[in-house]
Amino acid sequence: MAAAAPATCYEAGHLLHVVGRLAVWADSGGLPRDPGVWLRTETIDAFVLSGCAGMDGSTVQTYRSWLRRVREALVWVERGEAPPARLPSPREPQPPYKRGELSRLRAWTGHLPGRARLDGLALMALGAGCGLAPGEVVPVRGDHVRVTSSGVAVLDENMLGRLVACRTRWGSVLAELAVEADTGFLFRPGRKVAAAKNLVSSWPRRHRPSAGLPPLSARRLRSTWIVGLLAEGISPAVVAQAAGMTSPAGLAPYHRWVPPLPREEVIRLLHGRRR
Repeated sequence: MAAAAPATCYEAGHLLHVVGRLAVWADSGGLPRDPGVWLRTETIDAFVLSGCAGMDGSTVQTYRSWLRRVREALVWVERGEAPPARLPSPREPQPPYKRGELSRLRAWTGHLPGRARLDGLALMALGAGCGLAPGEVVPVRGDHVRVTSSGVAVLDENMLGRLVACRTRWGSVLAELAVEADTGFLFRPGRKVAAAKNLVSSWPRRHRPSAGLPPLSARRLRSTWIVGLLAEGISPAVVAQAAGMTSPAGLAPYHRWVPPLPREEVIRLLHGRRR
């Protein structure tokens, strides 16, 4: 860490904390005690997905960013190779799908052949049904889905680090996919590694809908889920917690797409009358 710190903008002590956690996690998983192995992209991604359960989303993203900077400093720079180009990631959320688009995309996905149909439905059920971010879709397995006695599909809280119940219109789809997957991954189960770069984003590039429909996007599916919940008047605190946000303030960019409540509903809410 002392060698890596000068090549980054972080203090060695901070890097030591994060890389130490990665090292302990890797060692407990049986990986060789080799920084070159720890700092492989697939190792970092697997650690972020499975070794940071219970942490809030911003902390996990910070850990991932720091580990990648350490990788650049030790694996790339010391070998005399230029660091990979950093592509800017938009901070603004993508807009939700318009009215009717989601139903048409679901119908299109349902007619895809074989494994593509199951993967497309899994992406939609986990995104539009559960509000998962792209990276959270990757580790979900069939046995991470539980159907309650009242018929609600719920994701494993230990795996995800929070409580998420699937939306009604996607609950049966998610439950059927879970039975089909058993203990395997719901999305793209044929992969050779638990996590791979562009695993989620590459699927829509391979499968593009026709008839003027927009492509499937995990980020747009998540936006559709968030905006839909807010439009129904569900407490922002509940939505933020289910979305993995540290506070309702993270929902601010989504409010531009939330339609205003009908006048009668506003009166009911202000008056305090329960449904």
